[in-house]
Amino acid sequence: MNQVDVTVIGGGPCGLFAVFYAGLRGMSVRLIDSLPELGGQLMALYPEKYVYDMPGFPKVLAKDLANNLAEQALQFNPEVILEETAETLVKTEDGYVIITASGRELPTKTIIISAGIGAFTPTRIGVAREEDLVGKGIFYGVKSKAEFAGKAVTIVGGGDSAFDWALNLEDVAGPMTLVHRRDVFKAHEDSVEKVRGSRVDFKLFYTVKELHGWEKLEGITLEHTTTKETHYHPTDAVVVNIGFKSSLGPLMDWGLDISKNQIQVDSKYETNLPGIFAVGDVCNFQEKLKLIATGVGEAATAVCFAKTRLDPTAKLYPGHSSDRDK
Repeated sequence: MNQVDVTVIGGGPCGLFAVFYAGLRGMSVRLIDSLPELGGQLMALYPEKYVYDMPGFPKVLAKDLANNLAEQALQFNPEVILEETAETLVKTEDGYVIITASGRELPTKTIIISAGIGAFTPTRIGVAREEDLVGKGIFYGVKSKAEFAGKAVTIVGGGDSAFDWALNLEDVAGPMTLVHRRDVFKAHEDSVEKVRGSRVDFKLFYTVKELHGWEKLEGITLEHTTTKETHYHPTDAVVVNIGFKSSLGPLMDWGLDISKNQIQVDSKYETNLPGIFAVGDVCNFQEKLKLIATGVGEAATAVCFAKTRLDPTAKLYPGHSSDRDK
């Protein structure tokens, strides 16, 4: 493969903006992502949830935001490699070679890691036959709200995702229930109040003990966390929102300074390895704020420092993008 100026690892919001900004600065770009489509968590976990904190959008569906970011990123014709994992890093005289899990060798001068939380898997309830009913009544996210139209839906969890889906599905689902093991929630107070004021029924101090149904889910057994009393709860769908387990996978073996599953960076967003930067949720520095809005700023900054690293005569500040056509 040809050597590129910068390889971006991760096709989520920050990675896509890094691809765009590198193209804007006249750099050759390659994007690698392990998922089959661009957009990262926006597409993989909550495509039909609204995002409210992106500048210029009072609210925007996650999938629409992802598609817009992809359209913006692809306008400079970057090389895009999907369903590939960046596995091994080899240092060369003028940069690095990334070797993928399938054995492809991808030479690059610099690297921007935008891997989000890394490879993530949803936390399971941990009951018998759970895997058998995935997609047949057990869900760990919502790809299409229409799939739940008119169905009795049970949401398990007490965080933002659980309450967000309770609000988002209220206009299409049938009877709705929120199950949580206690009466204290991690979700934003505003979301909790909105759900409490909705038609959603609360089952507090309960956990899911058993699943019922063979070809599809028909109901669940709930167990009280204190009394251990159980009762049958009919439901067509259970949306599980009790967290994710994440890992940086092969990146852990690259020699990066990693603490608590995050890559440590300096004020340039450069890692301890020269020419390798990290942005977005995957990186960490003092007073780090994990937002898409701040992450895209990190991406633009990292690109500019990568540009000046490759071309010392280039200006760090690229000027206003509105001046491109003048």
